Parts: sequence; structure tokens; C-alpha cells
Amino acid sequence: MTKGKVTVLGSNGHIGNAAMIAFRDAGRSVTGLGRTNRKPVSGTTFVAGDADDVDVVRAAIADADVVVHALHLRYDQWGNGRSEKQLQVVIDALGNSGKTLLFPGTIYNYRAGDRTISPATRQSAEAPRGEIRMRLETMLREASSAGKFQTIILRGGDFFGPGNRGEWFEAAMLMDVAKGKIYHMGELTTRHSWAYLPDLSRAFVVLAEKRDTLGKFENFHFAGHWVSHGQMMGAIQTALPGKVAVSPLQWWMIRAVGLFNPVMRDIYRMRYLWANEMELVDPRLDAILGPDFGTPFEEAVAATVEELVGAKKAAA
Repeated sequence: MTKGKVTVLGSNGHIGNAAMIAFRDAGRSVTGLGRTNRKPVSGTTFVAGDADDVDVVRAAIADADVVVHALHLRYDQWGNGRSEKQLQVVIDALGNSGKTLLFPGTIYNYRAGDRTISPATRQSAEAPRGEIRMRLETMLREASSAGKFQTIILRGGDFFGPGNRGEWFEAAMLMDVAKGKIYHMGELTTRHSWAYLPDLSRAFVVLAEKRDTLGKFENFHFAGHWVSHGQMMGAIQTALPGKVAVSPLQWWMIRAVGLFNPVMRDIYRMRYLWANEMELVDPRLDAILGPDFGTPFEEAVAATVEELVGAKKAAA
């Protein structure tokens, strides 16, 4: 017997796939929606469909108590109202259902000078992508304030975890690991906020289970791992089987590629996230999750690195 039904919109994405696993392991009946089932999760159900179609989304979430919004667009596709249009489909599908929507928030909603960022910190985005995220959260706040459904935002730092591709670990920091090189994204002494995906997804599960005690619109900040770039390099070196050289990422190359590649152009615009210390804090969420909730930092990095290196060897 399960504890209720959950639908994950965008089950192939980073947070979507991790949420599928976390809710399944928590005893929920889980359904994933995606165009294709690229990342199948045993013990769950998959529905193929277009999340831009409100009727498809409405059917996928019909029996769900909880809906996880894990839909995402490529960085260069966020503008021109496309992100808002994608979210509006979900809002329309939820209607006046009273269901709970779990929404992954980003640190983009805040400025480089916001050294310590709590849910009470005023949002004032540094870049256009942050302004878009602020508008999305305003849409959710207005819908929830109108009594349509409950929204729980859980904001995390940069994702990492076993099995993830197309993020900083694989695409930047370890892109040349086969050549004996790894790269750090900012000054070695500068600290950065990281979210280990299995932990972040388990936090979503905890909040879903406590949803009846929460407000109609909630904004939580997941502290995750607050470590320096040097600490991250050291943990990666420890996890790797052989010695590697540590070098700074050549941001000028990303800027140059960005002259003709819109994705790289947007990534370069977000460099401030790596050059400035922006720490997510939330004592209220810490109390809800309890002590020793997260996976120890070195263990989390090792699991991520070992899976990635193993996959690279298998593909060679």
C-alpha cells in the first residue's frame, strides 16, 4: 500500500529523475511525464506526452495529490515569454484542484552582493534569467493566494549527483578528467552553494509529507553543501583513482564561444555565481529536516565522481 500519488512533470531532467527515485523510495505511487522515457525508474509509471499541452498535463496529474514541477528549457530558450507560457500550462492544468505543487527554486533570484540568502531576503535579480525566475514565482504566489492550489518552493544551489549529465561536474569540472585535468570555477578560497540531488529530492519528500501543516505558498532554502572551490577540488581528487592537475576554468573561452553559441553566452553571463559567495540559509527548513539530514560532503562527491568516471570508461 502506498502513501499517495505523485506526478513528476519532466521526469528525465536532473531534479525530475531524482524526485522519481526519492518519492518511490518513500513509498509513494509515482508517475512521470515526458516526451520519451530516457531515464526509466523501476517501480514507477511513465506517461509519454507533451507538457506544453494542458490536456496532457491535466490527465497526467488527475489522480495525484502532489505534483513536482521539473520541466526545464535550455538556457537560450528562457526568454520571449516561453518560460512563463510553460508554467501557465501547469497552472491551468492544476486549476482549482487544491493539489500541492513542488517547485525547484534557483539562486538566480538574488544579487551577487546578497552574501547570505534566506527566504526573507528581498529578491532582486542580477541577470535576465533571474528576472524570469522571479516572474514565475510571482505567478505561483498569485495562483496559490487565490486558493487554487498549494505551492512549495524549495531553492537549492548548483546540482550534482550520480547519473547527472550536462551540468558543471561533467561538462566543465571533469570534462578533461581522462587527460588528467580538472577545473575549478572560481577562486579556490571562494565558497559556493551546492545541492546534492538525492538529498534535495528527499527534502521535497519531507515537505510533501508535512504539506498539511504548511501555508498556501511557501519558500524554503536548502543549505546543501557550502564549500570552497578548493574544498571541491580536494574532494574530487580524493575520489579519483589517479592523480590529476587542478586548473582554473578558462572563462574567456566560454565568452569567445558565446559570440556564436547562445547557450554559452548565457552561461558566461552567470559567472557572477562562481565569483561571489552567495550562501543559502533557512533555519526553519533545517529544523523541519532535522540534524544529520544530508549526505556527508566527501561521500556525496565520491558517489558522483565514481559513477561519472565509470560511465566514461564504459563508453570508451
